[in-house]
Amino acid sequence: MEKESRYKSKLIELSQSGNLREMKTVLHDREYVIHNGRKMLNLSSNDYMGVGTTAALWKPFLETNVLDAAGTFPGSACSSRLQTGNHEAYGELESTLAKLFHYEACLVVCTGFNANLGIIPALATANDLIVADKLVHASLIDGFKLSSAKLIRFPHNDLDRLERILEKERGNYENVFVVAESIYSMDGDASDLKKLVEIKEKHNAFLYVDEAHSFGVKGETGLGCIEEFGLLGKIDILVGTFGKSMASQGAYLLCSQTIKDYLVNTMRPFIYTTGLPPWSVKWTHFVLNHLVDMKAERAHLANISQLLREGLNELGFETAGESHIVPIILRDLHKTIALSDYLCENGFFVLPIRHPTVPKGTERLRISLNAAISEDQIHQLIALCKQFGK
Repeated sequence: MEKESRYKSKLIELSQSGNLREMKTVLHDREYVIHNGRKMLNLSSNDYMGVGTTAALWKPFLETNVLDAAGTFPGSACSSRLQTGNHEAYGELESTLAKLFHYEACLVVCTGFNANLGIIPALATANDLIVADKLVHASLIDGFKLSSAKLIRFPHNDLDRLERILEKERGNYENVFVVAESIYSMDGDASDLKKLVEIKEKHNAFLYVDEAHSFGVKGETGLGCIEEFGLLGKIDILVGTFGKSMASQGAYLLCSQTIKDYLVNTMRPFIYTTGLPPWSVKWTHFVLNHLVDMKAERAHLANISQLLREGLNELGFETAGESHIVPIILRDLHKTIALSDYLCENGFFVLPIRHPTVPKGTERLRISLNAAISEDQIHQLIALCKQFGK
C-alpha cells in the first residue's frame, strides 16, 4: 500500500463534501483585501480596532522604535526567554499590563494557542477537575487532552448546570478549574462573567477566562469584558491575545506571582519556544499605550455591529450573539458557500465556517467587523444579503 494513500483518500473525501480548506494568498490594502485581482472589503479579519489598516500608528512607531539600545535591529529573540531571549521589552510590557489589569503578575507568550495549550496541563493534575464550557476554543480543548485532570463539559453558558456539577464534584478534588471565554469566536455571544466570579468564589475554584475576542473592543479603556463588568483583578487566570485588536502577535497571561513563577518552570510551550521578536513586543506596547484613546472606534464598532445584526434579522437570517462577531447561520454547507461566493463577487470578503470548526448543521458565515468599516458599507452588505435571499 502506498504510504500516503490514507491521506489522499481523506483529502478526496473532504473535497467531495465541500469541507476542503485551502489557503488564499491575499494582499492587504487598509480595510480591503485583494485576491485574484479582486478588491473586497475584509469581513474575515480579527483586526477589530482597525489598527492594522491605517498608517496612523505604525508610521510613528517605525520612526522611533526600529533599533534597540545597542543600535541593532531586534528582529528575533534568538532563543527562548529562559535562555538569552528575555529582551527588556518583555518586562516593560508585562509590567504595564499587570498594572492596568490590577494583577500581581503578567507573562507574555508567543501565541494564544500556546498559552491555552500549556497553562492547564502545567497546573492541573490527576487530583484536579476541569469544568469547561462546551464551546471553548480548540486550543483549550487540546490543553485539556494533555492534562491528567478529569474533564467535565457543561452546556454553553448554562451556569446553573455548572453550579450543579460543582456542588456534586467539588469535594472530590484538590483543585477545580472553571474554564470559559468572555466572547465566543463563532457565535459572538458573551459569558456572564459576574456570575462566573460568584460561582468560583462560592466553590473555591480557579476561574480561567480567555478574553481573546474582547480585549481592545470592550471596556472604557479597551481592557475587555473584565473591565466592562468591573472585574479587574477578580479572575484567577486571564488570557488574551495581541493578534486581534492589537494587530500584533503573541498573548498575555495575568495571574498571581506564584502562578507566573510556577508556569515559567513548568509550562512546556513557554519553556521550549523561541521568544517573540523584541520589535514585535515593542509594537504591542506602543499600540497598548494608544488603546485608551480609541473610545470613538469602540463606540463605532458597537454601532455597526448592532446595525448589521438588526438588518440581517429583519431579512429573516438567523444570527447569534451581541458583539462585533456576527454569524449568519445558514445550517447548510452549500448555501453557506454560495452566499460566501456571492458576497465575494460583489466586493465583500467573508469565508464559510464549516465542520469541524462548528458542528454539522450549523454551517455559517462569520462576519468579523472592525472599526474601519463604515455604516454605508454595512448598508451595502445588508442589501446584498437581501438580494441573495430573493
